[in-house]
Amino acid sequence: MTGTLYGVGLGPGDPELMTLKAHRLICKARVIAYPTLDGADSFARGIAADAIPPDAQEIRIDLPMTTARAPAQAAYDQAAQQISTILETGQDVVALCEGDPFFYGSFMYLHARLADRFTVRIVPGVTSMTACAGRAGLPLASRNDVVSVIPAPLSEPELADRFARADTAVVMKLGRHLPKLRRVIDAAGLTDQALYVERASLPQERCLPLAQAPEKAPYFSMILVTKGADPWLQPPSL
Repeated sequence: MTGTLYGVGLGPGDPELMTLKAHRLICKARVIAYPTLDGADSFARGIAADAIPPDAQEIRIDLPMTTARAPAQAAYDQAAQQISTILETGQDVVALCEGDPFFYGSFMYLHARLADRFTVRIVPGVTSMTACAGRAGLPLASRNDVVSVIPAPLSEPELADRFARADTAVVMKLGRHLPKLRRVIDAAGLTDQALYVERASLPQERCLPLAQAPEKAPYFSMILVTKGADPWLQPPSL
């Protein structure tokens, strides 16, 4: 008998947005795994901190702060080996993941390495996308609307094409790409319909029209653009 690996989505940051199932599994966990970035405190662990048993074994998955893929993949290789050793003893492992494990979630890389050998269960979490929409009071889709989730690192022509084809656009991974996004959204004539949301659900959260957004965006930020096709829905007033 081998143990089960649980990929547990924690939601966008507010501990009260964890699901009951996520909280229950964390409270009972004997082994917890979670990502860190260059040895810093883990945001995922911080969300779940009050639920983690004080005597639980903790596995830190330290990811290097670089755009190169190989160093991070090596870190996942090492973590997968540690986790597999524990699972082979019959003990379960609860892996924490910000947001949802399969929506830009780090857990998917552990899943790819371990799902063919062990039982893996996914516990979905509230995504940052829906948390930002809730904070902004902005419905993402109605009737036959098409919603596009757009990574900010795409090129300007690719971004322009995505905006042209979507009724609602959710732009993630802003960071240093914010000036480029401003240019594309302004050229599309959508600046007045664009909202900037930063650190949704956390005490430091901010929600502003894109025109009033800061010059630099942190990692946990997003742009929401809706073309307002449904006449029965009014845009939020901030």
